[in-house]
Amino acid sequence: MQSRKNNVYKLINKHKKAYFDYEILETLEVGIVLVGSEVKAARALRVNLKDSFVRIIKGEAFLFNAHFSMLTNTNAHFRPDERRVRKLLIHRRQIDKWFGKLTTQALAIVPLSIYFNHKNIIKLEVALARGKKLYDKRESLKQKELKKEAQSSMKNIMRGL
Repeated sequence: MQSRKNNVYKLINKHKKAYFDYEILETLEVGIVLVGSEVKAARALRVNLKDSFVRIIKGEAFLFNAHFSMLTNTNAHFRPDERRVRKLLIHRRQIDKWFGKLTTQALAIVPLSIYFNHKNIIKLEVALARGKKLYDKRESLKQKELKKEAQSSMKNIMRGL
């Protein structure tokens, strides 16, 4: 269990590659419209946000390409597409604000994580992000490697004492 804004929540899945591919400018917690079998898949932690993205169409936000695996014990007659488009629940003012930024700047809306909040409701964390260039990605890898080396050298120093 992790803490977010002094509330306890259970992480279902995190889109780790989003932090590598994008520079995160602004984040927002939104609701997501799911059907029963998708909620069961989320409770079983069978959700994948890899390659997923958010689009604003006619003033509404939608999540594309998120994969909710169907469980074997769900109803065989009612199995929605695992990668179907899902509606996001965002305030109109926020949609208008982000849509204005999307059209004027080269930005994207990407999902960062999906989790149960303190009231056991499934929430999605989305971010307004700017795509990184190749040299920015190389710099991120270099910083990560330097941090790893510093931690290992500190660990070795502490063992020596």
